Amino acid sequence: MESRPPQDILELSSGASTLRFAPWAGGRLLSWHIDGQPVIHWPEHANWSQPARIRGGNPLLFPFLGRHRVDGQIGRWRDAQGVVRDLPMHGFARDLPFSAQIDDDGRGVRMTLADSAATRAGYPFAFRFEAAYRLVDERTLEVSLTTTNRGTEPLPWYAGHHFYFALPHAQRAQTTLELPPTTRRHQLPDGSISAVEPGEAQYRLDDPGIVDRFHILNPTPPSAPVRMVAPALHRSVTIDLDRPDSLPWYAVTTWTEADDSDFYCVEPWLGLPDAIHNGLGLRLLAPGASETAVLRISVDALA
Repeated sequence: MESRPPQDILELSSGASTLRFAPWAGGRLLSWHIDGQPVIHWPEHANWSQPARIRGGNPLLFPFLGRHRVDGQIGRWRDAQGVVRDLPMHGFARDLPFSAQIDDDGRGVRMTLADSAATRAGYPFAFRFEAAYRLVDERTLEVSLTTTNRGTEPLPWYAGHHFYFALPHAQRAQTTLELPPTTRRHQLPDGSISAVEPGEAQYRLDDPGIVDRFHILNPTPPSAPVRMVAPALHRSVTIDLDRPDSLPWYAVTTWTEADDSDFYCVEPWLGLPDAIHNGLGLRLLAPGASETAVLRISVDALA
């Protein structure tokens, strides 16, 4: 496997905090360290020949997130006129290069993807998609996703994050996830979404029942933040989803790959998988309009 990236990595720092990005690999945040300790996980030996498949960082999910399918075939969607098109799971953004502009003070970056021949076959819309990361202070990161419809037809979209939070697998039983009021759903083998189940206020991260589960925020914006408390790491990670002028986040998805994976994904999403067909979170952006989804992640030391 290729352990060295084929292009330069963009690095931003503020005090004890350091962010690393690969704009050319899907506008991806690779890692976040505070005082040298990883908050966002990145594998030591990453296979750069397939960057979208690397388990780490924050892959950007756009224009659709999750699995969508037509007649049982994953990676296909049907438009309002009945035309079926191919579009990868989680969309194409994580596979394509973004342009990047660093903020004047060096504490933030804006990465942008626009429609091209590579996007129009599977998604025939004119768009601009921007991911902006900014260190508010050395322990707080603000992230915004902005979509602009540059075309003449309504633009369907529902984007999301896929944050890989660093967590040694042996510490899952000691680590909890606190949630605001939610209900819980998941995707069934045929692609449909399960019936609504009651959500809980707190889960342990060794609970297999929350792997690949969608925690639907109700109300939205939520009445409290999402909080991951990791006593063995002596820290908590708070995700504030109630930011001024932000779109309402629809759900938070929890996932990890295996029992020995040293990460746990907590993923704010604007919709649910297959929303292009089931409507659960599907957004239709008017021609010429823009809209933005904002969150903040804060890392605090535990006594």
